[in-house]
Amino acid sequence: MFRVVAQHHKHGLLPVQPHDGVCVMGRSPDAHLRLEGWNVGKEHARLVQREDGVHAEAVGALGSIVVNGERVKWYGPLSDRDIIEVAGVTVRVEREASQSTLPSSPTSPTEEAGAERVLVPAQAQSAPEPDLPRALPVDPRWMQWRQGIEERLRTQMDLRRLDLSSMSREELQRMVTQLASEVVQGMRLPPELDRERLIKEVVDEAVGLGPLEDLLADETVTEIMVNRFDEVFIERSGRLAPAPTVFSSEQAVRHIIDRIVAPIGRRIDESSPLVDARLHDGSRVNAVIPPVALKGANITIRKFSKKRLQMEDLIGFGSVEPRMAEFLRVAVEQRKNIVISGGTGSGKTTLLNVLSNYIPPRERVVTIEDAAELRLYQPNLVSMEARPANVEGKGAIPIRELVRNALRMRPDRIVVGECRGGEALDMLQAMNTGHDGSLTTAHANSPRDMLSRMEVMVMMAGMELPLAAIREQIASAIDIIVQITRFSCGSRKLTAIVEVTGTESGVIQLQELFSYRQQGFGADGKVRGSFRASGSMPEFYEEMRARGLPVDTSIFLEEEHERS
Repeated sequence: MFRVVAQHHKHGLLPVQPHDGVCVMGRSPDAHLRLEGWNVGKEHARLVQREDGVHAEAVGALGSIVVNGERVKWYGPLSDRDIIEVAGVTVRVEREASQSTLPSSPTSPTEEAGAERVLVPAQAQSAPEPDLPRALPVDPRWMQWRQGIEERLRTQMDLRRLDLSSMSREELQRMVTQLASEVVQGMRLPPELDRERLIKEVVDEAVGLGPLEDLLADETVTEIMVNRFDEVFIERSGRLAPAPTVFSSEQAVRHIIDRIVAPIGRRIDESSPLVDARLHDGSRVNAVIPPVALKGANITIRKFSKKRLQMEDLIGFGSVEPRMAEFLRVAVEQRKNIVISGGTGSGKTTLLNVLSNYIPPRERVVTIEDAAELRLYQPNLVSMEARPANVEGKGAIPIRELVRNALRMRPDRIVVGECRGGEALDMLQAMNTGHDGSLTTAHANSPRDMLSRMEVMVMMAGMELPLAAIREQIASAIDIIVQITRFSCGSRKLTAIVEVTGTESGVIQLQELFSYRQQGFGADGKVRGSFRASGSMPEFYEEMRARGLPVDTSIFLEEEHERS
């Protein structure tokens, strides 16, 4: 007899109970190992005990397994070192009589010091290194049937000469669903094919965003990455994993890109193979096509939570500590100019949205972005978005021009989604000319790096200013720099809050107020550490106290608050 150790890439270890020397894997409720996915049959694969050992067998037309990295229909006898991959689940077989090198439940590294840790879940490891994600195998028969249905569907739509432009999205979806059902009924499909799923995928690709529809609807997915038509990855909780679906062809990806960019007046072609766009829900989209994209057209979608996040949510996530949150609230309300610094995907825009909740509703706010993704809720709000050049190379409206125009719109605050170039000079000038309380983000790995980046961006404006003058401008404009960091385990934390206090001997001076000290990783693979107040109090708190305003100076007492 044998036992099975199975681990799902998302859910961790799965219960498996083989019976009479057989372990059935599939979607069936009676399967010993339940699998999920559109390309999974009711009985997808099985493990069978034979005289010479345990054998792995794929079942039916959809059945396929990957053993030691190779896609096969049959493999055996299995050793305890063979690794089976099927529908996002990694499986290993052990003889019951032998001592297992893999625990059937999570154990600490000290308990299994010498054990091989191929299948030990991340929460049981002392190191945060995740397994490298690999694209899920694509069943060629499924794709052939799907492409055949799509061809017949297009033929039926052409024959009926339907005026698609006059239909609403709901009417179009109903009509295409009916046509697809008729096409499927007229075809002799293998009985193991999931017809409902097949029709849904065809309809999604015909009138929606194809396989992206389900991923966009999944609130646990934060990022979608299409490397090519048959390689799709997603991010959940900061971790990358293969998506359970793919596109049918390269042309299908191109159609989806066109469907995304057309409604907002953007274009993408060989002369302009890069485009930034957004979906109707505000999610940010970047698309690249050949000849720049060597593997084929690719899409990256940064999703945004439908829920309006508050600072309490970030505290609950462990991203920020209550004392830091209280300080940021006061800083925004007291109209301090704040720059949020961090790397790609660190959560800068999310934090900017959260801080904007503290802007009083009586103030007029102007937001400026390259691709609109900010979500502010003030009643007196104007949102502007930069525009790329048209086919003739004309009509471009860069962020810098929008920042200058914003000064004529009587703003109380200006919020720039991200400073990347010469617009930094105009932003600094706005901060220095009565538009206190402005907010922006920029890419940098530390507050000191942020200042260096700001200097470079000001130089990109094309004005020959001496470095000393640039630094004086930065020091007088920026009050607070907030550093946010994304760790390798996917956790995002505010790692530093510093005050810009001025310049001395030509160097911008910083005073650290709060910081996060990393102290390794916990048993769950997540970063551990503590938030710390430096003991220093910002200058504007002294001014508030002098004006008789209520201030809580206890938040700056030098002590550590441990948070995972």
